[in-house]
Amino acid sequence: MKTVNVLAAKRLGISRCACDTPIGDIARRMNGEDISCLVVTDDEGYLEGIVTRTDVVRAALEQPDQWEETSCCDWMTSDVITVFPTTALSSAAQILQAKHIHRVVVVEQEGSKLRPIAILSDGDIIYHLINRG
Repeated sequence: MKTVNVLAAKRLGISRCACDTPIGDIARRMNGEDISCLVVTDDEGYLEGIVTRTDVVRAALEQPDQWEETSCCDWMTSDVITVFPTTALSSAAQILQAKHIHRVVVVEQEGSKLRPIAILSDGDIIYHLINRG
């Protein structure tokens, strides 16, 4: 894992949404596409946050009568844990363990902004461990 970078182990693409997307639409999309998160981006495609299944459940619990209409901005995590494409897979795995999270967003730096290009999950790491070479 030390010689493999995060993009080499990445299996799936990236799913995005806008900050003003209703959380109900996000829940339906997660269910329909069998995904566990969406990266929230601005109109230019730069990282604003991440919204997960846990955020959807939290919205439904905290606002049971109107959760579907609330904006994902109200529930997303803005302080996203990110790595760069050249980050070693072992380093990304250590970040997941240390932060007790299931995924990191792989980004490219463009000036002062970050452009998301992939999501690396703990499942991707396991897949790589089982199927490597």
